[in-house]
Amino acid sequence: MQNVPLPVVRPRRLRRNAAIRDLVQETRVVAADLIAPLFVKEGDGPPEPVGSMPGVQRLSVADLVAECRALHGLGVRGVALFPVTPASAKDPAGTEALSPGCLVLRAVRAVKSAVPGLVLFTDIALDPYTSHGHDGILTADGSDVDNDATVGVLAKMAVLHARAGADFVAPSDMMDGRVAAIRAALDAAGRTQTGILAYAAKFASAYYGPFREAVGSARAAGTTALDKRTYQLNPANRREALADALLDESEGADMLMVKPAGPYLDIIRDLREASSLPLAAYQVSGEYAQLHAAAEKGWLDLVRTRDESLLAIKRAGADLILTYFAKDVAKALAEETVAGG
Repeated sequence: MQNVPLPVVRPRRLRRNAAIRDLVQETRVVAADLIAPLFVKEGDGPPEPVGSMPGVQRLSVADLVAECRALHGLGVRGVALFPVTPASAKDPAGTEALSPGCLVLRAVRAVKSAVPGLVLFTDIALDPYTSHGHDGILTADGSDVDNDATVGVLAKMAVLHARAGADFVAPSDMMDGRVAAIRAALDAAGRTQTGILAYAAKFASAYYGPFREAVGSARAAGTTALDKRTYQLNPANRREALADALLDESEGADMLMVKPAGPYLDIIRDLREASSLPLAAYQVSGEYAQLHAAAEKGWLDLVRTRDESLLAIKRAGADLILTYFAKDVAKALAEETVAGG
């Protein structure tokens, strides 16, 4: 009997050239997937570089508006605003958060007036406003954050942001019950169309240091390693993260978010399989900074590792990615489109 050779399976046929690889690519990151986190500061001074985040700046309201126009022109559909509150306006209760003339409300009004087609996400948490740097009001003995007292303030804060023009309020505090309280407050105020992007699985991560420098909460606390483990998730706990996130969905969140993104791809995948809501992931300041630092030393190619990191987040299941690379990636994609005809 003649030996019949077995068929050879050759997966490399699908990798043979760039055109074939492009045809069969399963995951893509486009500009409309990206949300750009932006820092806004008081006054009319020039942009202030954030030392630990190359290319990131604190912007005046006027410069913020210009940046939002540029991002929208590049196809970025959303920005997340974070105010840099002057130390003189901070106190233990974060009362500046409820001031009708506070910085973030002025910024929202200015951006919405100038770029009405841009989707605005605003941070609902007290850490930019408290003198101690925590995300809420402390208990009488100062040993912990008072959950329910904080939730009451966050609900009022969300209504102010909605009235100013925020499309989505984004509670990042990790207090119990805050999504339900915010939804009820928004609806009672007639803001039924304002959405909630819940930081549904936010971990007590070591990757937040550069962000805390950028908004000044690190200076308020006197450290970039403020202990927030009584309210942010334990990085070791996968099941707990999923339970917390699904609780936010049950309370009325319109979108869910995992933060940080890169070190928690398994959580993104778990949540993608458990929920049909739009899912966001935040590639945080420490993720951004470490790629820049390695690239500056010549150890990594910044553009390739940047793009690979975002692909990984999208492939894991994120629909939207908050990233400080948003503008650079959108520019690169626009240039590719022009080059490709």
